[in-house]
Order: sequence, then structure tokens, then C-alpha cells
Amino acid sequence: MTSRGAEKMKNDTIGVDVSKDHLDAHRLADGATRRFANDKGGHKALIKWLAETPLNRVVFEPTGPYHRAVERALGASGVPFVKVNPRQARRFAEATGKLAKTDRLDAQILARMGSLLELEARPARSEVLFELKELYIAREALVKDRTAARNRGKALTLSLLKRQNAQRLEQIDRQMATLEAAILQIVEADASLADRFAILISIPGLSNITAFALLIAMPELGALEAGQAASLAGLAPIARQSGRWTGRSFIRGGRADVRQALYMPALVAARFNPDMKAKYAHLIETGKPAKVALTAIMRKLLVLANALLKANRPWTQRTA
Repeated sequence: MTSRGAEKMKNDTIGVDVSKDHLDAHRLADGATRRFANDKGGHKALIKWLAETPLNRVVFEPTGPYHRAVERALGASGVPFVKVNPRQARRFAEATGKLAKTDRLDAQILARMGSLLELEARPARSEVLFELKELYIAREALVKDRTAARNRGKALTLSLLKRQNAQRLEQIDRQMATLEAAILQIVEADASLADRFAILISIPGLSNITAFALLIAMPELGALEAGQAASLAGLAPIARQSGRWTGRSFIRGGRADVRQALYMPALVAARFNPDMKAKYAHLIETGKPAKVALTAIMRKLLVLANALLKANRPWTQRTA
């Protein structure tokens, strides 16, 4: 092997296309491809194959329930990995002229994307965070069920159906309370998570549920720069300018669950937090739409949470 080839092997990227039944892997350095079963045995075989050569990153797209088990296996084995947005991966493929779509081609595209863009692998989630994520997803499903039941209740006329719908709402509330208690118990049992949780709920307007969402959906919070935190959540405005033309900035991408969790706290802060209220009023007075002003408050809350976690201190009221 030439010195250039050896160096490429040291800086290798492997793309993995994840489906329900299979994992299709492509090693960029030598073009080797392998297919593994998407089960415990297949995960072990994949990790063994990955260990054959040094690598910088494994790149894959999140695919709902199908990627979680392999993500856990990679993290437990210390394999550096990157999850990329499927839309970004598709646009990268189109930009490089790859219009066909197969599992093997997708794995190749992911490997090239990770290498050319030098995507940075982030620390793997702990087993505790995986448990919390599963509980939080279950709670979010119940929130949707509750909304649907409430909407159905508005159209019901028969007393039997009204009674059953009311019983279903009571059941949903009990199940949500049980899940929230389970999440809180896990958080309080972990010293690091408990400290971070205490800092987050010290911020006026941030409830336990919002703090849960930030801990689970954005575990990097506190280790990021202010701009990185906003960008990761999709709350950093994207400029639109070409020559003399300037369009409106907008937000896009990022972690929708973080934005959703910050929406209600931002509404509360815009009304009752003096600093946030003044910021919101200033934006409205300068002609910004209400949604834009509220997004700015969401961004300020996230940046504040990141700064407090980085400094490892709770929020305190500023004195005049």
C-alpha cells in the first residue's frame, strides 16, 4: 500500500444505510461493501468489520426505531459516529450527480459526505439518556393522544361516547403523570443529570417538562458556543443575500423537539420576564412579526441555558 493509501485508511469514513432488516456499509478508503442484519448479531459483526481498519467516523441517517439499536451498539463499543439529516444527505447526493437511490449507493454517499465535509463525531448518548429518550417519546405520544381526544370530545353528542372520552382523557393524564415521575426519578438518581436539571429549572419559565426535553434532546448543551447551540436547535437565522438583493432571514432544520419544548416557555418569558419582555417589545416596535420576535426569545432562552450549564451555576436575578 502506498503512503497516500495508508494515510487515507487512517482517516477513513464508513457510510451505513439503515433499514428495518439490513445495514449496508461502504468503506470509503478501499470501496469495500458489506451487508449486515439489523439485529444484535449483525451489530456485532458490523463492529468487528469496523475494527479491521482505523476510522474517523461512521455516518448514517436516523430512521426512527430502526437506527436506535445500532446507535447504542456503536456507542457502547466506542465507535465514533455521525447522524446526518436525510434531506441534507439527499441534497449532497444530487449535488454530486448521484440521482439513483439504492441501499448501497446511499451508504456510499454517506461515506463521501462524511469525509468531504469532515463531519465531526459527537459523544455517544449514555444508556441512561437512551432510557430517558424512550420515556419522553412515549409521553409525547400521549400528548398527541390527549389532543386528539379533546378534539373528538367537541363533536360528541351521545352521553355514552362523552363518558368514554372523558375516561380516556383521565387515563392519558394518569399515564403521563407516571411517565413524568419515572423520568424525574432517573434524572435525580444521576448526579450529573440532577445538577443540570436543577440549573435548567432555575430559569424562570422553564418547567420540569422543558428541562427534560433539553436534557434528552440536546445533551451537548453546556459544551457549546452560543451560536452553536442556536444553530443546533435550528434557531439561528439564516441570511439570504445576493449582490444588492437582500431577502428575509429565516430558520430551518435543527432539532424540532427542542424548538417545540421552548415555545411555551418563550410565551411566558415574553410576558413576565422583564428582560425577555423588553426584548420582545423592542422587536415588535421595530416591525418584526410576532413569530420572529418569539423565535428570538426562544433563542435567548436556549443561549442562557447553555451559558448557565457551561458555568455550572443556577439562574439568579440581576440586581439594578
